[in-house]
Amino acid sequence: MCHNRISRRQFVGLTTSGIAGALLGSATPVRAGGKSAEWNPDKPYLVPGEDLRVQPVLMYAIRERRESTSWRSWGKISSHEAAADEARRISEELNALSAKVEYPLQILPLITVADVEEAQRVHANDYDVVILYPATGSGSMLKACFPVKQDKDTVIFVRHRSGPVYYWYEALSTRYLKKGTDEELEGNSLDNHGGAFVDDVVVDDYDEVLWRLRALYGIKNFVGKRILALGGAWGKYDERAPAVAREKYGIKSVETSYDDLKRRVEGARADKSLLAGAEKWTGQYLSQPGVTLATQKKYVANAFLLYAVVKEWMHEHDALAFTIKDCMTKVLPIAETTPCLVLSWLNDEGLLAFYESDFAVIPSGILLHYISGKPVFLHNSTFPHKGVVTCAHCSAPRRMDGRNYEATDIVTHYESDWGAAPKVKMAIGQGVTFIDPEYGTGRWVGFKGIIRTNPSYDICRTQQDVEIKGDRRKLINEARDSHWMMAYGDYLKELGYAARKLGIKWVNILETE
Repeated sequence: MCHNRISRRQFVGLTTSGIAGALLGSATPVRAGGKSAEWNPDKPYLVPGEDLRVQPVLMYAIRERRESTSWRSWGKISSHEAAADEARRISEELNALSAKVEYPLQILPLITVADVEEAQRVHANDYDVVILYPATGSGSMLKACFPVKQDKDTVIFVRHRSGPVYYWYEALSTRYLKKGTDEELEGNSLDNHGGAFVDDVVVDDYDEVLWRLRALYGIKNFVGKRILALGGAWGKYDERAPAVAREKYGIKSVETSYDDLKRRVEGARADKSLLAGAEKWTGQYLSQPGVTLATQKKYVANAFLLYAVVKEWMHEHDALAFTIKDCMTKVLPIAETTPCLVLSWLNDEGLLAFYESDFAVIPSGILLHYISGKPVFLHNSTFPHKGVVTCAHCSAPRRMDGRNYEATDIVTHYESDWGAAPKVKMAIGQGVTFIDPEYGTGRWVGFKGIIRTNPSYDICRTQQDVEIKGDRRKLINEARDSHWMMAYGDYLKELGYAARKLGIKWVNILETE
């Protein structure tokens, strides 16, 4: 049994700390019946994140009739009465939009502004993004509605056919908006999203608003993320990667030692109730539909013991993400199993867990996770050929769509031929989004693919042959000896929108069909 991913309405009344607490448990020592050690595959998939606070603003100007002269501009909204009607229309539309959102969104009461001073007072409110409805009014009013703080954002909604036509449907231009050239984007960062761009404009279509807000929600919960790094942070092929993650994205790496891991695991082994709990969870896990055991059962039980230790450890450091540097040489002798299943289980709950502590790719996984609202798969990639790339690693999530568990064989870890690792059989025909970061340079390549097979090559256990969608030749030129990130679904628009605001150079391998 598996529940649907939590909806926006289910998030109401849950704070970020409340959701995190539900996932990480209490700070008390782990016990088989305690919250810290609880493993329950029937719990809904929860992505702990802070609400995106949205401030709607209707801008208009009063126009009075004057004889024998032009007294009004385009647009019907030029009186208090017309503005009141438009405000009711906007509120109804935002209520409908709110019902469709699957991430925690708080839409604040609509504010109407009819002059520059009223517009400036909007910025005393606590918000993350303004949705600006510029019906009528001057250029100075428009600029006054843009956020004062540089890490806040604007989505501009103008009407063509969805209601009374707006003056600013005609008047918006690069006189007021940035074009998004490389020079303009160069100064963007986590603290300065660059102001209002042409990409921030939506005409009539609230679906276009939704994906932009999804991207902004991703930014809010990506920047400054805390990650527990067992063995420390590094970059697999770029020693600059941890510094880039810290300085460019505000990622907070909390480094922990293998000696501490050893002490904690030894303490867990001495807890008879926790040992009994691990055996119980092992039976539950192996009895799930679609799960087949092809290694020794003791490795799975030992993995559950390690899972309980890691969950408590994450709670102590208030970290919703976890990574391990030396997975095999350091962890195997201590845990008496491989950590592959532990990372898979954490990802299936809505947390983030990665192998190899590779901070060249981990930031892209955090952003993709919060934008998609789904688990992400850090994997090795192969050289693209004939429109196909093979993706493989040993710690894949099973709940890739955020709802259902994929069928899985529990086998040995490939390189050691020991322990327990999931061979997840991902959905054939499923569309996926990839991010291929260029080491620690801050340049990310994005593209789409379709899973075609789950082969059994002599490589890491979870593996897919994926058909590349887009400019295949261009992707070959982007092949890097590094890791990629994958998620079910298509999130290229959101990723590009978010990346540019953060000063990430985004390269989209567009579809050619």
